[in-house]
This record gives sequence, structure tokens and C-alpha cells, in this order.
Amino acid sequence: MKKAKRIFTYGFLGVASFISIFPFLWMVVSATNKSVEVTKGRLLPGTYLIQNFKHLLESTDLGTALSNSAKISVITTVLAILIASLAGYGFEIFRSKAKDVVFNILLLSMMIPFAALMVPLYRMFANVSDAAPFFGIDSKVAVMLPTITTAFLIFFFRQSSKMFPKDMVEAGRIDGLSEFGIFFKIFMPTMKTTYAAAAIITFMSSWNNYLWPLIVLQSPEQKTIPLLISNLGSGYAPDYGLIMLAIVIATLPTALVFFLMQKHFVAGMMGSVK
Repeated sequence: MKKAKRIFTYGFLGVASFISIFPFLWMVVSATNKSVEVTKGRLLPGTYLIQNFKHLLESTDLGTALSNSAKISVITTVLAILIASLAGYGFEIFRSKAKDVVFNILLLSMMIPFAALMVPLYRMFANVSDAAPFFGIDSKVAVMLPTITTAFLIFFFRQSSKMFPKDMVEAGRIDGLSEFGIFFKIFMPTMKTTYAAAAIITFMSSWNNYLWPLIVLQSPEQKTIPLLISNLGSGYAPDYGLIMLAIVIATLPTALVFFLMQKHFVAGMMGSVK
């Protein structure tokens, strides 16, 4: 009975795993085939990978798109986890009724869909475009600013800060450390798993961000990799092999970041402190 149950369990998990990973496998296989073979549903690797890669380089500015996405994602991730961790740390360590009200209002902002914020955000950045083009429309800063302070990330750091030993804060104050000294020298090293989880979430979200960059980035030299892939599929006769190869290339950075920080990610999501 136990053996049959084990066989059923592993069989079910195997089927579920295959269903989950099949789209990725199909994407990789399709990147090696011609467009016509992809539309026919070919599931075997082909010999068209080099041709697809050459065509991709000739027809798009892949390097610029990857560079733009990398700059936006890295800067956004660093600023977001720094600001959110400072806010989360402050909300948890310095307790007051007024601060709890502010935090509750912050949580309520999570209920507002981003689609409702796009028009006022666009008008705000459009109004400063003439006076400060660096912060206006068609700038990387306009893409990053709305995403570096998210209510979810502040909530995530506050919840994780509940696991932080408060005695360490008092010990730091007794040793003469300032509040910023306690944060940077004690809190950050102790909460490294939380920072790793937040970095993965923020980087993947920023790298895959499509709607807001589509609105504010107008010139071709500012386009990110999701916008480049979208343009590849907007023609009358899209080259699906080319599109699949571009998606594979766009997926590699996020997959690499996740697998390098996987252990820290799991520990951080569980709220552990090391």
C-alpha cells in the first residue's frame, strides 16, 4: 500500500513538473528551428540556431536593449531594497500610533491598480520633461522612479524585521552606534537572506516590466528587452524562431540571478535570520 502510494505521488509530481517545464523546453527547442517549423509544432531541436542569432543581431539592436534593461534593473533593485529596508526597519523598530496609521495607509495603496496611476504618472513626468529632460519622458529615470518604492517591498521588510533580535539594537546603541550605524553594520548583515529574496523579486519584476516602459520610452535607443521582443511579434509575418531565441536570451539573466541566490531566496521568504 505504501509502495503504491509512493509510486502515485512521484508519478503525479513527475507529470506536474513536466507540464510546468514544457513551455520552457518548447521555447528553447523552437529557438533552433525555422519559423515555419515552429508553426507546425516541431518538438525536436533543429539546426537553425546560428541563422536565427545572426538574423536577430542584424534586425535588432539587441545589445542596446539588454544594456538598457540591465541598467534599469540593477539600479532599481539596489535603490528599492535600500529604501524599502530602511522604511521597513523604521516601521518595526520605532513604534508609535501615528506611524502605524501611516503604514496602514501604505498598505491600502496596494489596492490601487497600476492602470489607474499611469495617466497621472505620465502627466507628471511629461510636465517636467522640458525643465529636466533627465527626469522626463523617454528617460530611464522615468521608468525607475515609480518602482523603487513599492508598498509590498516595505511590507516584506517590516514583516522580516519582526525576526530581527531587538537586543542587538539596544547593544548597538550602548556601544555608541548611531541609528544608521546599527542599520548598516548590524541589521543589513544579519538580514542578508531577506535582502537576497527582495533582490530577486525586484530584479525579475524590473527586468520583465513591460507596460510602463512601453508608455514612457519612445526612442528606439531607450527600448528595453521586453519592448524589443514585443516589436518582433508585431509584424504581418513574425519570425517565431527569431522571437523564441530573443525570449531565451531575455530569460537567461533572470534565471541566472535566481539560481545563484536560490538558497537565500527560500530562507528569506521563510523569514529566517542569519
